[in-house]
Amino acid sequence: MRIAITGSIATDHLMTFPGRFVDQLMPDKLDKVALSFLVDKLEIRRGGVAANIAFGLGCLGLRPLLVGTVGTDFAEYRGWLEGHGVDTSGVRETALHHTARFIGTTDVDLNQIASFYPGAMSEDVHLDLSYLAGQADLVLIGASDPEAMFRFTAQCREHRLPFAADTSWQLARMDGPQVRELVGGAAYLFSNEYEAELIEHKSGWTSADLTDQVGIRVTTLGSSGARVDRAGQQPILVPPIPDVKPSEPTGAGDAFRSGFLAAVAWGLGLERAAQLGNMIAVHALETTGTQEYELKPGNLAERFTDAYGPAAAEDIARHFS
Repeated sequence: MRIAITGSIATDHLMTFPGRFVDQLMPDKLDKVALSFLVDKLEIRRGGVAANIAFGLGCLGLRPLLVGTVGTDFAEYRGWLEGHGVDTSGVRETALHHTARFIGTTDVDLNQIASFYPGAMSEDVHLDLSYLAGQADLVLIGASDPEAMFRFTAQCREHRLPFAADTSWQLARMDGPQVRELVGGAAYLFSNEYEAELIEHKSGWTSADLTDQVGIRVTTLGSSGARVDRAGQQPILVPPIPDVKPSEPTGAGDAFRSGFLAAVAWGLGLERAAQLGNMIAVHALETTGTQEYELKPGNLAERFTDAYGPAAAEDIARHFS
């Protein structure tokens, strides 16, 4: 199965605040917030939702096609991704902007305040996915320049390319018709619990309506695991991985998508897909940096057995060893 991944390609600046954001917020002054946090840790890492998902798929033995726009500062990052099994031939370079940048600060409760500079990503709107017809089995449309997301969705529909909708942090900028445009007819819809409710609220669809609009609806539930919904069928509830030791939350959702899509590409069922999604998400959660985790077959199989049993671990091991 050939998977193309669109969305942001960025550098992450990850900082840690040794306190609680809520302790710094004055309820009667929220209309005049002026805060500066003295952080005690800074990590500069490779990131971006599309690159993160492609990295995870590459580490699992697939060779996903990464599609997006970057600056001339991307050479080292390109080598890193290629070295981890990602096909970067769909990445376009521009001399007009730097590669996109994510800046996030996380407190002791794992709450996060972040900003995102789009940079070269703003040129994604000029990309054309029509050449993927007949070459890609699935296109994941991840968070990018909103106009590019609409354009990619329209191109997938026009050329009958199955697509996965993953609106994530761009939901805040979209109104109801725009949300319906990006989600309706998707083969897969990925979101976390909060995003799922926001999609329903903005689209005007009920939960059942939303499930009817897509092929498979996948919702990550944080420490409660994941849920997979299909119209007319009982939801598949997958429990979380036990004994998790969180380090940094950035990229865990992207890693989940990598695991889920890898299992789908291997022809495994949706329960196994969500289980593998949970497992790869935990690897990212326990590591600082969205592409710094390592997947070792022996350790992964042992942990998979502990979480989901030997039969589940054997199904995964047949494809990743």
